[in-house]
Amino acid sequence: MSCPSVKLNNGVEMPILGLGTWKSKPNEVTNAVETAVKEKGYRHIDCAWAYGNEKEVGEGIRRSGVPRSEIFITSKLWSMHHQCVEEALDETLANLGTDYLDLYLIHWPVPLNPNGNHPRIPTLPDGSRDVLFDWKIKDTWSQMETVLKKGKVRAIGVSNVSKRILETDILPYATVVPAVNQLEIHLYNPQHNLVNYLKSKGIVPQAYSPLGSVNSPLLSDETASEIAKKHGLQTPDVLLGYLVAKDIVTLPKSVTPARIASNYNGALAAASNLAKEDIEKLDGVAASGKQRRLIMQQWSVDLGFENWPGQTP
Repeated sequence: MSCPSVKLNNGVEMPILGLGTWKSKPNEVTNAVETAVKEKGYRHIDCAWAYGNEKEVGEGIRRSGVPRSEIFITSKLWSMHHQCVEEALDETLANLGTDYLDLYLIHWPVPLNPNGNHPRIPTLPDGSRDVLFDWKIKDTWSQMETVLKKGKVRAIGVSNVSKRILETDILPYATVVPAVNQLEIHLYNPQHNLVNYLKSKGIVPQAYSPLGSVNSPLLSDETASEIAKKHGLQTPDVLLGYLVAKDIVTLPKSVTPARIASNYNGALAAASNLAKEDIEKLDGVAASGKQRRLIMQQWSVDLGFENWPGQTP
């Protein structure tokens, strides 16, 4: 089953389904990526420097035997690298074994101290994150535009960025509007208002952790399960297909060949079978009392999201 694509605001085509690689162990992710690309139809791989497995992801892509030009690769600028975007990108390109990315994202709109006490998440003596409060996200974005102009990336975007941060820190200064905003989007955290806002600006929403986390309550949700049964599908199919049907790029993660295949085939099958009334029912699940985030980062800063847990260190 071929995967539909969405067109970014600069004309680049991106497959609407991709393989997520967060928390995929280095000794597992190579096989997962190879299997996804070589055997299961995936042509979109989502990774990040902070995941610590870019080299293994790159090896999986090479082992697949599929030409680089046929694979859409996304990676992300980590928070300690806001002041040196091109250098960070060059490291990612070397890790992946490619000379360009299809999409490069600012992983979080929270610059961390590059000279702090940890190579990934530096902290202060009180345990809170060592945030560079005087660094401006607009300056990070300017550097992202530079690597785009140099041809090292085909598109640039953001991740975990609220409407407020877009409107105050990025869009007023941008000469290139972000192509994508990758967010925690799923049945219990649909972010309807933000998704609608992004679409109004020509920014494609992407969903990470669309099935939730380990032991996710989404997989036993009654509404999703009832709709799945009605269509002869599995509950994960509906959870993924619901997002795909709404033109949200969806990035399920797995290292199990059978699950890699079922996520891909089930999502596309569900997206083509869900009726308007099914989508409306699913749209209302979070508002019925189930709204919750399942992926937490404690930045000690207000990111401007609805239903954000606050400023806990």
